Amino acid sequence: MKNSAIAFIICITLFSISSCNKGKAADDVNSKKQPETETAVSPNVVNKKAVTTIDTADYNKRMLHLSNKDTTGRWPVKTPYPLNGAILPYHRIIAYYGNLYSKRMGILGELPRAEMIQKLQGEVAKWQAADSTMKAIPALHYIAVTAQGAPGKDNMHRMRMPFKQIDTILDWAKPIDALVFLDIQVGHSSLKTEVSELEKYLKLPQVHLGIDPEFSLKNGEVPGTKIGSFTADDVNDAIDILAKIVRENKLAPKVLVIHRFTQGMLTNYKKIKTVPEVQVVIDMDGFGSKILKRSTYLSYIYREPIQFTGFKLFYKNDTKNNPNGLYTPEELLKFTPKPVYIQYQ
Repeated sequence: MKNSAIAFIICITLFSISSCNKGKAADDVNSKKQPETETAVSPNVVNKKAVTTIDTADYNKRMLHLSNKDTTGRWPVKTPYPLNGAILPYHRIIAYYGNLYSKRMGILGELPRAEMIQKLQGEVAKWQAADSTMKAIPALHYIAVTAQGAPGKDNMHRMRMPFKQIDTILDWAKPIDALVFLDIQVGHSSLKTEVSELEKYLKLPQVHLGIDPEFSLKNGEVPGTKIGSFTADDVNDAIDILAKIVRENKLAPKVLVIHRFTQGMLTNYKKIKTVPEVQVVIDMDGFGSKILKRSTYLSYIYREPIQFTGFKLFYKNDTKNNPNGLYTPEELLKFTPKPVYIQYQ
């Protein structure tokens, strides 16, 4: 990687860290403390080939549990049943996010490998202790395409990371049986183009996808100067590619994580496809005080249901000038619905 390329990465980290802090006042939510019996789901099921049937009664029970006694009819969302081998709702994913070229884009690149892995495993253990009804599993969520302030050679305002860096993340994940998410910030490019570039990795059973509307600028703006957006059509392009990969390679469903912290970041949400091959998670990506984060979750995640929900925690930005610190697993399990994907930056 040339020095100029590294400079691009450092520049865009300022954009990544400075976002995600909008929302409205929140209402109270109810806690569900009723335990469920855990059925036998192998920890390695996420890495096996899929067959086409699941225990639908068990699936329904788990989805109802995640809805946390929601009475509005929004949750659980009625969607097609997933292929067998689905990660959700049988597991809760605990992910560390970042990029290896920058210590400012997330915990994944901030700490040395051994220290980072140990800290991640500690978070997994906390979540497992907080909710014994769902197996907590680790994940490394790596930013494989970063938006850029400079246009670059092809004028796309994005930079694709070298495949050798993705290979490094895969190597780090293997000893702890972690999932790997490849995250895309498209800049002026498109999801169809950028997801297709990563197909050789998405064919691996342990590799899944993250997409970030914040850095999708459709009208020529420079990333970081304005919050971007994805339409349902954009998201469906990614879903179509993932579904095709799953079918052609006889894989278990892929998980698609979509970051969100404003209304405009995701439009026409009702038109987003739900298919047996892909499990869609809307990840609440805002930072700030607990009250602000909770109101963001209520405003943009709870009220516009798609399938599953996630919650992002910022080790630094959530605790800066906030004496109450990070949300604990026990606190987040009181949310409606309960998040099944937890990301730490």
